[in-house]
Amino acid sequence: MLKKETIHTFIKKRKHLIWWVRDFNAISIDAVVEAALNYGTWEDVQELIGIIGIKKMATVFKKRSEQRRCNYRPEIKNYFTLYFNKYAPQRNTIARASRTIASR
Repeated sequence: MLKKETIHTFIKKRKHLIWWVRDFNAISIDAVVEAALNYGTWEDVQELIGIIGIKKMATVFKKRSEQRRCNYRPEIKNYFTLYFNKYAPQRNTIARASRTIASR
């Protein structure tokens, strides 16, 4: 279960990540993950993983990064696609990789 207070506390401490937002209590988890990955430090990313969990963060990242209009910078999208595939693989990713290896 997500703790919204904790996510909002996390982002309130890092207003520079979402400088365009006025109401930090109304911000979605998707926006917090996007800001942390695009503009945060490695420590910010690791702390957010500690708050929401790597599987939830990977799910949010994957959902947003696969949309037609994606706000992740190309190098961020590439890095965290590889990172989450390694450290938080999802069933579809594993199945896809197995099919690819089997077809060779």
